Amino acid sequence: MQRNMIVIGGGIVGLASALALARAGWQVRLVDADPDRQAASWGNAGHIAIEQVTPLASWATVRSLPRRRFGAGGAVALPAAAWRRWLPFGLRLLGAARPGSFVRGQRALSGLLAGAMPAWQWLADSLDVPDLLQVRGHMIAWHGAAAAAAGRRAWTTAEIGTATFRDATVAELQALPGPSAAGAIRFTNTAQIADLGVLDRALRAALAAAGGTILPGRATLHLAGDEARVLVDGVALADMDQLLVTAGVASGRLLAPLGHHVPIIAERGYHLRASDHDWPADLPPLVFEERAMIVTRYAGCVQVASFVEFADIDTPPDPAKWERLEAHVSALGLPLRPPFTRWMGARPTLPDYLPAIGRSSRASNLLYAFGHQHLGLTLAAVTGDSVVALAEGRAPAIDLAPFGLHRFEA
Repeated sequence: MQRNMIVIGGGIVGLASALALARAGWQVRLVDADPDRQAASWGNAGHIAIEQVTPLASWATVRSLPRRRFGAGGAVALPAAAWRRWLPFGLRLLGAARPGSFVRGQRALSGLLAGAMPAWQWLADSLDVPDLLQVRGHMIAWHGAAAAAAGRRAWTTAEIGTATFRDATVAELQALPGPSAAGAIRFTNTAQIADLGVLDRALRAALAAAGGTILPGRATLHLAGDEARVLVDGVALADMDQLLVTAGVASGRLLAPLGHHVPIIAERGYHLRASDHDWPADLPPLVFEERAMIVTRYAGCVQVASFVEFADIDTPPDPAKWERLEAHVSALGLPLRPPFTRWMGARPTLPDYLPAIGRSSRASNLLYAFGHQHLGLTLAAVTGDSVVALAEGRAPAIDLAPFGLHRFEA
């Protein structure tokens, strides 16, 4: 018997989930409202961040906020015009940062991240794109001696799950671009996607090969009895057994007509891309921790990314963020030359910094997988595997109870 699934959202989580479902025998139609690939999925740092086990909803984050403000030279921006968005979000974050909630969140995120790398290795191998997934770690560097000592000490005591790291060798330190670093560490079993555009095309081709189709357009939802119904650009889609929402930061608006009140925020990041550069070809993603900045060499460019700006989906970008990134590049003497391509995208973030993965309590035929904050790329493959189990009524390999939307409905 044919099983029909509609997937709403063509970002990395949506594509990985749609492909996993199609390969499991579902007839999949994916609705994509982002033909220009402007979502956060296609502007990220390319880093498979299995070390990011500690949720950012923590007292450490709260205590550090004053010195991390954009106005104080840091990377966190709370625009005054967007206070109606970030103030309620921040109050919920404070609740999630309480010791008991934080420990539960860390335990849940650890379980999900433990399966991330095996799932990615299987998915990358199945796409048959040579060197798409590069398991060569990443580096974190510091230029001040005090910052280097404190940074290494912090990572040594941090919960990093299945990740491992060591001190950078003398040769590695000498090979780093820019001024001499006072210290650096190298994670050894994290990974990088070599080209996000190639990944996008490979996932779409694999979905088509598995019998799936992609429908351009904007979806809306409504309830009919106890089931969700979908319209794409105002036209109803028929022949649907189940529905999966993977629409990133737009998921909150999409689910509101069903009675779900999702406290998601657009956590916006900014980046620059340079096609004219002398960045070392063998250097993995490099984090300049004092500047909260990560630099990644992709196949056709080098990308510099930073900033955490809490705002609305439709808030215009702030040019000052790009200007400060350019100032960082100049101050560090990085071998990147203008003109730079500018980009801004909105990470879909929930106040406890855990994703939402589960089955709706409002519509019996609706599943959801969104809110992966900085970890959308990292968790895409393992989320896809979990979604298949949910759709088929099987127990997922990972306990998904902590990721249900019910946690915001109490």
